[in-house]
Amino acid sequence: MKIDKTFRVEPFDTGQRIDTYLARNLMGELSRSQLKKYFASGVIKINDVRCKPHTVVKGGDEIEVNLVTEGGMHLEAEEIPLEILFEDKDLIVINKPVGMVVHPAPGNKEHTLVNALLFHLGGELSKTRDALRPGIVHRLDKDTSGILVVAKNEMAHASLAKQIKNRTAKRIYWAFVKGVVQHDQGECREPIGRAFVNRKKIIVKPTGGKTAHTMFRVLARYKSATLLEVSLGTGRTHQIRVHMAHLGHPVLGDVFYGVKNPFINRQALHAKRLTIQHPRTGKTLTFESDLPEDMKVLIRQLEIS
Repeated sequence: MKIDKTFRVEPFDTGQRIDTYLARNLMGELSRSQLKKYFASGVIKINDVRCKPHTVVKGGDEIEVNLVTEGGMHLEAEEIPLEILFEDKDLIVINKPVGMVVHPAPGNKEHTLVNALLFHLGGELSKTRDALRPGIVHRLDKDTSGILVVAKNEMAHASLAKQIKNRTAKRIYWAFVKGVVQHDQGECREPIGRAFVNRKKIIVKPTGGKTAHTMFRVLARYKSATLLEVSLGTGRTHQIRVHMAHLGHPVLGDVFYGVKNPFINRQALHAKRLTIQHPRTGKTLTFESDLPEDMKVLIRQLEIS
């Protein structure tokens, strides 16, 4: 069973222990004693910070619970073709295709990148706190294509995770957005967070949202669209898609935050370039990925329309 919930603490709940608060609000799903083991794993956070069972909550605190309980799922290796850009004993760099989910979860229990990697590597992936995400240091949405690095061991995982957290790993995206962006470069710093009604949706939240920073520059302008190079100052869920929609330039084909596009049937977002320091040697490594065919078709259509 997967539990992915966010709670906003009311003023009258101030002073309660977080384990007591959660046991009451997750009644029927997890007891206080069952919750205890999950605090150490970091899947329960308060205001985006790991906490302990005895942490006291106060009004306005945002509590996140993101875990998979035992007994629901297990991983199986699957023979699925992968486009491998680089591989050594510490890491593997994949050009992820459109439509591939990164790791198993309820609703996507198989045919994921993790299933494919387990077959290719014979189980040689770093262990993580979440048993369904071995080796996974960062993620791409199902319909976002491009470069993704995976750790084969705990040493590599720790190094790569630190680089991503500290933004020393550089991730560059290409995004085709609706409309003609007037400024050659720009940024958005609006806080974002989960919507209160539709928990799958991320929205701009001036109050209670998490800090988010997206930077972009124009690569090409078309009659009704713009190609942007986008970099991230933070790495929030759906960050590029939410920020660009907020600026009035939703990613083409992104029906969740924008509108359908006749030339592409998914969000036109591609992880184009990744620069990291090798965990063992310290050498700077840069990987680039060609645009997938559907984006090449999109460019041709934008050029003639």
